[in-house]
Amino acid sequence: MENLWIAMIMGALILVASMASVELGISVALIEIVLGVAAGNWLGLHTTPWIDFLASFTSIVLTFLAGAEVDPDLMRERLKESCWIGGISFLAPFLGAWLAAHYLFGWSWQASQICGVALSTTSLAVVYAILVETGLTHTALGKIIMASTFVTDFGTALALSVLFVRPTWWLMPFVLVSVALIIFMPRLQPWFFPRYGGRVIEPEIKGAFAALFVLMYFAERAESHAVFPAFVLGLAVAKVLQANREQQRRFRVVAFALLTPFFFIKSGMNVSLTAVWSNLGLMLALLGVKLATKAVGVYPAAKRYLPEGATYTTLLMSTGLTFGTISSLYGLNAGLLTKDQFSVLVTVVVLSAVVPTWIAQRFFQPSAEPAHPPKSAAGAPRVETARRIGVPVGEE
Repeated sequence: MENLWIAMIMGALILVASMASVELGISVALIEIVLGVAAGNWLGLHTTPWIDFLASFTSIVLTFLAGAEVDPDLMRERLKESCWIGGISFLAPFLGAWLAAHYLFGWSWQASQICGVALSTTSLAVVYAILVETGLTHTALGKIIMASTFVTDFGTALALSVLFVRPTWWLMPFVLVSVALIIFMPRLQPWFFPRYGGRVIEPEIKGAFAALFVLMYFAERAESHAVFPAFVLGLAVAKVLQANREQQRRFRVVAFALLTPFFFIKSGMNVSLTAVWSNLGLMLALLGVKLATKAVGVYPAAKRYLPEGATYTTLLMSTGLTFGTISSLYGLNAGLLTKDQFSVLVTVVVLSAVVPTWIAQRFFQPSAEPAHPPKSAAGAPRVETARRIGVPVGEE
């Protein structure tokens, strides 16, 4: 009965969030996070194993879809820009938050390392959701942001693994299974889609879900996480999905209608307002450290490569959620963070998903024009779109 009660409240919150998003013109992901905070602190709503599982699976699905949205050709062409923007987006806040937590706020060395990892992230889930809602996924700007986000989160995952994760013998099977899926799944799709595609039972989506469940299982046994191979798997099948746009649209519908609300609302439910209020100064200071280090690091690189979208890029690269929450929870479960430190850190992570995204959408959102616009009647390429999003004419 309790599960049904929680499901009923969650369903109402999801509907309210969608309606508020339409009325206010704000990303539904941000509203769902805020409603999750309210539900967890004032309505007594708490997470359950099935919500935890849905939220965990959603983070993998969103990461897979984000990888599928990256244009491999554009990523190769813009590898330099993505590595510069994404690399500094990881390194600057990682070092800044780590040193600030230890030397300014008196955290232990390992707790400070967890803080640096958690605040270095850029949320693939948030960035992907925002770019889909605003129609920027098909622009060069949106694709470079997603590629840069991947680079940032690769650095975060690598840092967490090198600093804290102790490898087990399951790590090798996890790597082998991941590589096998990444290699063979794209090769199966040309046969799979014509034979089973276009049916109401959606075998294509079920096949992708099955592959993601396999990654999650082996990642769990290896005491690792499936985010990185899920993104690479999405990148591997990107051309297949981009050639089947209707299937890609259906995949989005399933993810955004059913899965993502549980992920974002559950993230808000993790925040304890009591602990946050008692450590308000620390929370604001850590949030300032993250936003300042992201701005100082990312903006010059973004200004160089995406001049007219530099501020928007910097703000989106300042978001954090999935990896930040994962890193914080790892620190709590490993005894490296106290409960108060965990609540403060998770709140900073959630606020970093809300504050820069709201500012970006409210004041700096660029025009959502295609990355490869059609030619005019005279045959000349339309270059205005490229100018608007900061891509040099002739390279869009």
